Amino acid sequence: MLLLKEKNMKTYTSESVCSGHPDKICDQISDAILDEALKKDKFSRVAVETMVSKNFVALAGEVTTKAKLKYKSIARKVIYDLGFKNKKLGFTYKSPIVVKIHTQSPEIALGVDKLGAGDQGMMYGYATDETKEYMPMPIMIAHKLAMKIDELRETRRLPYLRPDGKTQVTMAYENGKPISVKMVVLAVPHSEEVKLEEVKEELYKNVVVNVLTGYGLKIKKEQLIVNGTGVWHIGGPVSDTGVTGRKIVVDSYGSFAHVGGGCFSGKDPTKVDRSGAYAARFLAKNIVAHGLAKKCEVRLAYFIGARKPVMQEVETFGTTKKSDKVIRSFMDKILDTSLSGILEGLDLRRPIYFKTASYGHFGRDGFPWEKIINL
Repeated sequence: MLLLKEKNMKTYTSESVCSGHPDKICDQISDAILDEALKKDKFSRVAVETMVSKNFVALAGEVTTKAKLKYKSIARKVIYDLGFKNKKLGFTYKSPIVVKIHTQSPEIALGVDKLGAGDQGMMYGYATDETKEYMPMPIMIAHKLAMKIDELRETRRLPYLRPDGKTQVTMAYENGKPISVKMVVLAVPHSEEVKLEEVKEELYKNVVVNVLTGYGLKIKKEQLIVNGTGVWHIGGPVSDTGVTGRKIVVDSYGSFAHVGGGCFSGKDPTKVDRSGAYAARFLAKNIVAHGLAKKCEVRLAYFIGARKPVMQEVETFGTTKKSDKVIRSFMDKILDTSLSGILEGLDLRRPIYFKTASYGHFGRDGFPWEKIINL
């Protein structure tokens, strides 16, 4: 975050990544395994980590389930669907895969068996009224830029694009409200036959202008940076090793809220790193959507085996329109934040997680923690 000293202005920067980014390959493989386990056994306990590097995939973790899981096949399908089919990329769905997965620790299972939290830690949920998604505008724009790049590659409208990519948006805020885009940064690998100038022109017209217009915003082409070093042809795990859970700020609120530290992907919902973060978002979003505050952060904390959170706090940053007592009563009314209350209240024991593993876990319709309740 950079500060501007004139007027009452600040700049905020958020980033996102495309679905073929190495860390996101790993998140998607881990969540594909989770979904497959939950399809066959909704009480599956899953904690799977994935690592990808040049021509190599490793799967490790703990899985306790009645399901028979073909780990390598699941991983290969994800990699294939992401477009890693060309040997020239140094990583494909045919790359060697090593699997080191065993059952959940019986000592952890003791707490979870009694419907206590499957991990310790703190989780944060955030919401703001500055976008219709109740998300900070920079992270929403960054996600939509990444989605658009992937769409143009997958539909072959820009056939020279290759899997992988990153986006970054810097916005000016005045008196706490976003007013303009200062800079957009895009990074995307492309075939050697196409010059960077052509790539920049196409991305400006088909990605940047397309997305920013939806927010009533615009920038000049000079405010767009594409491939900062001037060249990027080979992306994916050859250029950067990927690991599950390394994009926790991309996955959440783009630096606008505290980060608990635990990642989401590859974990079944008894792990409060995931379910607690979803519960906190659900509470924060509904507080803002129901007009109780303009901006809100909900904080939760648990220990392994805890049936109730050891911390449940709310911060409205001076934007509250109701008393703390009213807001706390509202929170208690819409969701029980015990593990069992979250699992049942948000109906989390089902295979809904693969789609969360790209473009952020928040701000998109279709997930139960994004639902605005009717009172």
